[in-house]
Amino acid sequence: MAKVYFIDVTNRDGVQASRISLSKFQKTMVNWYLARMGVRQSEAGFPFLSHERNYLQVNLELKEIGALGALIISGWCRAVVEDTRAAVALGMKDLNLSISTSDQMIRNKFRGRLDRTSIIKEAVQALTVAKEGGVRTLGINAEDASRTDMDYLVDFALAAKEAGAQRMRYCDTVGQDTPHSIEERIYELASLIKMPIELHCHDDLGLAVANSIAGAKGALDAGQDAWINTTVNGIGERAGQADLVSCVMAYRFGKGLEKYPLGDDIDLKLAWPIANYAAYAFKLPLSINQPGVGANAFAHESGIHADGALKNHANYELYDHAAVGREDRTIKEHVRVITTGEYSGLAGFKYVYEQLGIVFQDDEEARFILNVAQLVNSQTQLPLLEDELRFIARYPDQVAQLMAITSPRRTQKAPAGPANTRD
Repeated sequence: MAKVYFIDVTNRDGVQASRISLSKFQKTMVNWYLARMGVRQSEAGFPFLSHERNYLQVNLELKEIGALGALIISGWCRAVVEDTRAAVALGMKDLNLSISTSDQMIRNKFRGRLDRTSIIKEAVQALTVAKEGGVRTLGINAEDASRTDMDYLVDFALAAKEAGAQRMRYCDTVGQDTPHSIEERIYELASLIKMPIELHCHDDLGLAVANSIAGAKGALDAGQDAWINTTVNGIGERAGQADLVSCVMAYRFGKGLEKYPLGDDIDLKLAWPIANYAAYAFKLPLSINQPGVGANAFAHESGIHADGALKNHANYELYDHAAVGREDRTIKEHVRVITTGEYSGLAGFKYVYEQLGIVFQDDEEARFILNVAQLVNSQTQLPLLEDELRFIARYPDQVAQLMAITSPRRTQKAPAGPANTRD
């Protein structure tokens, strides 16, 4: 039976949005939360970019030693041979290759460099390099698929399938689809190409979550698995993308979706921790009305609502706060607060870890982990959270490697002669 899976693209599409960013350590922490939550795959970055390679290698190592559980660490490449070779050389075994397919992009982006025939040719060449390089799971992305005519989209997908693609990513790049249009198109596409479909929806009309659910329904009704692309808190290009927590909650609590099973056992109790971590790391406060995790998600003021919720929360709440990890907490106030950062000393550092129940073997170990924590804080420029401190203490060597920077070097040229000057 066809099922629904999730590929979270926070660390790829989310971080490339304008005006926001994450450090490599913060991206690693997002992967850690996704793994704990039970998400199947994280599109973790760009393996052809020099500044991403060290981070991706560290995350592949963390995956090998069990720190990231069953989470698949995948990469995104343009569907060109050079990008794909760089990803293979890095050791990436799970990739999505992307190229634009619409006439809009052919006319106004490629501007004569590529046409329909050469787009398919480039995609096939890149897919062949990936397969020959030992890539395990391989997706082909049709950027601007929602504005690509169906006949060409089918031709593109079938050529990619023959070259080794196992999934087809349908990108509603400018967010113009509606739930009705995307369900119809995905049902037709999945029926014709007989491949699992990825749904990559943007929120320009505020429909990314609804479109993702409707598109997935089209694929499932055609007998194909659906892979919904999400980001934590819906962060992404322009108006954002499909929010991970909202999509999971739709399948957990939404009417009429009971017959569409999730392929993974998602722990929705991690919704609160991962949403709050992303908000903190991105420096973007959660919207007050963010489903499940916003400050008003379980707040009531009107007399009728407050009375009903106090009698039985189900009168005015679809799900209980505990379902998304918002357990009742006792607030403890401290007169004296010791934090850890790039200018911390050993005594305060050890004290902070003792409050977490972590005691170092000796001062040498403590100093090493302190140095690593200082490096992390110098990049994030945010007070380190408990989960971050625990992660650093458990995987200090990998985090230290994550902090390593290889500076690009210019090609040496012969010294230039004196510049011409005017008197």
